[in-house]
Amino acid sequence: MGKALQRWWVLVIFLMMPLSLLFTLPSLAAEEKKVYTVDSHPLKQTQLIKIELPEKLPRFTFQSGFTFEYPDAIRGIYVTSHSAGGSRMENLLELVDSTDLNAMVIDIKDDYGYLTYVPEEDSPYAPIGKNYIKDVTDMLTVLEEKQIYPIARVVVFKDTILAGMRPDLSFKEQNGQVWKNGRGDSFVNPFLKEVWDYNVGIAIEAAKLGFAEIQFDYVRFPEGFERRDDILEYGMGDYETIQMDNVQKRVEAVTDFVAYAKEKLEPYNVKVSVDIFGYTATLPEAPGIGQNFSKISEHVDVISSMIYPSHWTSYFGIAKPDLEPYNLVAEYIKVEKKKLDELESPPISRPWIQDFTASWLGKGNYKVYGKAEVEAQIKALNDAGVTEYLIWNAGNSYTTGVDYTP
Repeated sequence: MGKALQRWWVLVIFLMMPLSLLFTLPSLAAEEKKVYTVDSHPLKQTQLIKIELPEKLPRFTFQSGFTFEYPDAIRGIYVTSHSAGGSRMENLLELVDSTDLNAMVIDIKDDYGYLTYVPEEDSPYAPIGKNYIKDVTDMLTVLEEKQIYPIARVVVFKDTILAGMRPDLSFKEQNGQVWKNGRGDSFVNPFLKEVWDYNVGIAIEAAKLGFAEIQFDYVRFPEGFERRDDILEYGMGDYETIQMDNVQKRVEAVTDFVAYAKEKLEPYNVKVSVDIFGYTATLPEAPGIGQNFSKISEHVDVISSMIYPSHWTSYFGIAKPDLEPYNLVAEYIKVEKKKLDELESPPISRPWIQDFTASWLGKGNYKVYGKAEVEAQIKALNDAGVTEYLIWNAGNSYTTGVDYTP
């Protein structure tokens, strides 16, 4: 009776164990354990923590609770955090509801470096949280009901806030001050893995909130960095000893970040996209900013070239590109398509197009953009077989009456 009772208790304990533990225990027992150290978060200066992990871990897949179906093709608009958290959101929802638009790119980490919502108090990102979007969950619930595909925009290396709090993660002048560009913006250093982890952590939080896609913007060094390379003070981290020139080191760092972010986001069931300067597709690589169109494209689900006609000088034989939106887009997409066709597994092409008037170009160099100009860009993409696009207007004042599937 004693042995039978013992076996009965063992069976009871076995049945009461969580299923996840039952499946995990054999692999933990079989694998040799390793000890890893996790660096302190840039905004929380704590001591190194030792974590004991097995050689292999059971595959983890996160479920946010939201369900967003990928549309036939993404046709989206940019939405600032102020619009998303304010009264303008109603008008933008109505615009998408009443047209063939079906997606929104919403700021989650903005151009200054702020998180656009307030996270939990114990979040390492609490110091940078702003209450622009009052309730992200409520917002995503509305988007789910309307099946509007939500894309979280995360601005990466342009980050005045982090640069101010952690100058060691930025670029410094010879007088020790953090470098700023002509618009007063600072950047953080793409060579440093601590900066990578900081941004990937924010992307993971966005995925946990329920966004279907993470879009990384400003994945680059500051413009014209090749002219400041020998002047500014900054570290190169693991790239210091790599045997290549500084141009290639910048390309390597930017590309490595994208690959790293894609890998870290894999368990969260989100697509990963990157915004990139349109002109990078026309060059082997952009030497100052470190963007190589083909190399970045190898590590993303979606590549979004910014091809606003107003942002080109005389290019493709077009003297004044802003005056010829169809021709500019048509010529660009030929070049991009050739680059993507060379890749074994090319990403989706989803360019950014223009719905704003570039009056700063001066009289005779720009035109007022409206229905005809927006439709011309969409038609040029469609004629080339590209059916996805995103529309940019910094103030979120989009043209009415546009046929988004001409």
